[in-house]
Amino acid sequence: MRLLFTRARDDRRIGADDNLGRGMEAAIMLGLFLGLGWLIDSWLGTRPGFMIGLTIFAAVGVFVRMKYAYEATITALEAERKNAARASQRNDSEAAV
Repeated sequence: MRLLFTRARDDRRIGADDNLGRGMEAAIMLGLFLGLGWLIDSWLGTRPGFMIGLTIFAAVGVFVRMKYAYEATITALEAERKNAARASQRNDSEAAV
């Protein structure tokens, strides 16, 4: 027995982006590095140096990763758009002959 709305959920997944996952990844990474900084600061008695440093390091890393993922996605979409335009032009020229 198929569950209700399975087809609608599958159709939505095709065009969906993974933004929720990226947001959760950013939040988890920032929390993880903040906690790691707190542990190091507690161990060395240097509060809040490592907490701030590792959190900034994690934030920069997460946003750089997001930037590269965005650029890769845009490059792929632009290539797909160019290929579709070329195919459309070929089909138009073949139909005119």
